[in-house]
Amino acid sequence: MSVIRLLVLGAVRQHGGRAHGYQVRNDLEYWGAHEWSNAKPGSIYHALKQMAKQGLLLAHEIAPSTAGGPPRTEYEITEAGTEEYLSLIRAALVSYDQRPDVLSAALGCIVDLPRGEAVELLRQRVRNVEEWRKSVTEYYTPEAGPESIGHIGEIMNLWVHTADSGVEWTAGLIERIEGGAYTFAGEGEPFVGVLAEGEENPYASGEPHAEDDD
Repeated sequence: MSVIRLLVLGAVRQHGGRAHGYQVRNDLEYWGAHEWSNAKPGSIYHALKQMAKQGLLLAHEIAPSTAGGPPRTEYEITEAGTEEYLSLIRAALVSYDQRPDVLSAALGCIVDLPRGEAVELLRQRVRNVEEWRKSVTEYYTPEAGPESIGHIGEIMNLWVHTADSGVEWTAGLIERIEGGAYTFAGEGEPFVGVLAEGEENPYASGEPHAEDDD
């Protein structure tokens, strides 16, 4: 699962399907993605260029601003890019992965799916977590306590508690979505979680990057 691809495609899509590199970087910092994923400036620009080569994005060179400077590159999501984006969301929602960035990235993009599909994918996630927990408890019995197999039991104890809390949290999210929370695909104007052109980012790292003009 490529978290950076999902995040970058999601950011471009939220800008009406077309954005330049600095906008994408700024938005991902605004989401705090640089704190919980590998969405660092170099990774973002690399992903944009790679996906342009792969046909997921189209690169457009545009004229510089009236203030001067080199031309900027705007990236436009293609039909193949949209298919890849939705596929990545679906995979991230159902897979039980110990890495929090996978699920976090999918949650940031979940409203681009229809409500019913999002609920079904989350239900599948619960089933997958429960199956995973069952496989762990073939070797470890929570009722006996971690001490029953030495300090290594604390590892399995952590895994089981993580699985249990994950099921509880997912069930709560399903309940909120079924109760009408949020605006999903096909339901009207979605929530826009990106910065407008020129809007100051309160969470920006402030670190310049060689490709900030892209």
